Amino acid sequence: MFLWWIGDHSPRHVHVFDKNGKLITRVNLETMQPMDISKIDRKILELLRDLQREGRI
Repeated sequence: MFLWWIGDHSPRHVHVFDKNGKLITRVNLETMQPMDISKIDRKILELLRDLQREGRI
């Protein structure tokens, strides 16, 4: 699950949760880098890029 708040603090980012609702990390939408861990699954990045292309985030 991805959560994004329009009025959230900078940098622009989304919160990424696992299927149990536990926070995995936040991802900076400008750099596509995780903010809380060193690496993130490529599938998550692909999904975020798709959502950006669709104008959904």
